[in-house]
Amino acid sequence: MSQNNARTEQHAVLGGGCFWCLEAVFTRLRGVSQVVSGYCGGQTPHPSYDAICSGSTGHAEVVRVSFQPDEIDFTTLLQVFFSIHDPTTLNRQGHDQGTQYRSVIFPQTPQQERQAREMITELGAARIFPDPIVTAISPAAPFYPAEGYHQRYYDHHAAQPYCRIVIHPKLAHLRQGFAELLRDGD
Repeated sequence: MSQNNARTEQHAVLGGGCFWCLEAVFTRLRGVSQVVSGYCGGQTPHPSYDAICSGSTGHAEVVRVSFQPDEIDFTTLLQVFFSIHDPTTLNRQGHDQGTQYRSVIFPQTPQQERQAREMITELGAARIFPDPIVTAISPAAPFYPAEGYHQRYYDHHAAQPYCRIVIHPKLAHLRQGFAELLRDGD
């Protein structure tokens, strides 16, 4: 990475259910340099996946998206985020239930917090969803990368039933609704 890119790179930390789904989507966007699945928003330092699944740590499954704002901005990332998960269900995405699956944004800057609040207000006013948006905007907190086997999970396991049933439709939606944002070949 050039020094110029290193200076302009920003990060977004987003939770919208299973991090495998979010990672599969965001890695396909132009201007995104890295997506790391992990945990954020809990009280236990360096939690494990098993601890997260117990619901005892308070963490959410999230992705940390590293992006170049001159290629893709935070508002566009939010548009994609809100289109690929249900922000109206509390602590649940599909069959996945628990606080670790909550819809949450951890703004990394005051500008990101403002943009997230504006996006939620705009989506609510436009009545895009049949129910109120429950996505939390939580203060930036330590991010802990998930175990290695969670990283790029979809890319390594696309034929598994969960990937075919849950992630494939999200990628199809991405291709249909955001084709102009996709990397070449995606």
